[in-house]
Amino acid sequence: MTQAVQAYSYAGPSVLADGRLGLSTSGGTALSGPQSHPRFFSGLLSQAAPAAAGLLAVADVALARYHQPRPGWTRDPVVTCDGGRLRFESFSACGGVYARLDVLELDGDVLDRGTTNVDVNGPLRESLARVGGKDPLHLGVGPDELTVTTLDGAVVEKKVPLPSRWLRGFAEVQVIAAGWDLRAELSGPHAVRFLRSLPRGARSTVWAVPAGRDLRLSAGPGRGGVCLAGTGRVATLMPLLRFAKALRVYGPADGSSTASAWELELPGMRYTLAVSPEPWRGFSGEGAVLDDLSTDEAAGDADLVGMLLNFEPTVELGLLADRSGLPLDRVRAALTQLGTAGRVGYDLHEAAHFHRELPYDKEQVAELNPRLTSARRLVDSGAVRLLPGDSGDLAEVTTDGGVRRVRMAAGECTCPWWFDHRGSRGPCKHVLAARIAARVAMDGPLNDTIKATAATEATQ
Repeated sequence: MTQAVQAYSYAGPSVLADGRLGLSTSGGTALSGPQSHPRFFSGLLSQAAPAAAGLLAVADVALARYHQPRPGWTRDPVVTCDGGRLRFESFSACGGVYARLDVLELDGDVLDRGTTNVDVNGPLRESLARVGGKDPLHLGVGPDELTVTTLDGAVVEKKVPLPSRWLRGFAEVQVIAAGWDLRAELSGPHAVRFLRSLPRGARSTVWAVPAGRDLRLSAGPGRGGVCLAGTGRVATLMPLLRFAKALRVYGPADGSSTASAWELELPGMRYTLAVSPEPWRGFSGEGAVLDDLSTDEAAGDADLVGMLLNFEPTVELGLLADRSGLPLDRVRAALTQLGTAGRVGYDLHEAAHFHRELPYDKEQVAELNPRLTSARRLVDSGAVRLLPGDSGDLAEVTTDGGVRRVRMAAGECTCPWWFDHRGSRGPCKHVLAARIAARVAMDGPLNDTIKATAATEATQ
């Protein structure tokens, strides 16, 4: 598995003392440009205890490896300031759980907008766990807000390996979530009762099926139900239940996936967990981004749309289409490309994308989708043969393992990958190659080999 190394350099450790929480920052992008230690916010959070518990929950996911747990993962969360809220995000080491805390009520000075990593160290975690009551908490996102002055400006440096599946996961989550609907909403007491009724076995899989104003557990799918694969993976919801005002559950309306999202409404904030279809299966294996990334115009459209983003709390597709002059389908594909680069996320509650810039090396992005790279290599080598008839839907792809027959519209193939997954993890490389070749043949400039082959076979 490909890995890169993320280097953090903090001006000092994050600290919590005397009701003041100073989060030290490392790198990132702001409206004012690239920053080594950006400052985004200085002010009050309306309630200390929910904020501290929510931040600790995000940090817990960043430290966790739910499948085959083992120590050694020290990835720090990222925070985005959009001027009206703070979004703290993290991803589990196994790539199967995504967490986000949206702090919605800010009272203070927004100093800049952008995204950065924040230091969450051991002593800070212990301090956050001790926060209680409903008193306001002063928060500073940026190095000048460090509240302990006896550290003599000590620099904190960390080097962390980032698996490629971790980076791809941020893209896959936002693409998959964009196709989910709200399936159930429970009031606070009902939410607490349901979540505490979940099986304690970390690997247990259950279905949550609507039953009036409540949810009931089922061993199998039910009408309107949502799957929770690996009940232990929502453990970070439990410490937040004492603050819960509501629980919202999201999933695919057509039951096409067993992934799901669980959102707790807290005082002045929301905490969202998205879990992959299986405990052993990370979001990076879903392949949901591949079709959008395979279009010839996606990269250029992404450059154009990316220039129009301004760290907005919600990205309006219609407005982007008007400003860019692109049709909506190409704007959506451009957002997928931007998601792969860590530049957009998706908010289920708002049913909209939001702008953020994950602070990692963008040059890694090209290596994050090996299936797409293999598909383009097949096209370039002339391995794809478009077949006449059947509305141009059929193709044959010649590989070292034999000739694979493809139905492009259905995404079906005769390769072992398709027989194993039946499209549940995105298209195989042969389907992708056929679709790319078909677009080349139809939209031009035409590939001479494909054009000649199709014309010859049409006369036979």
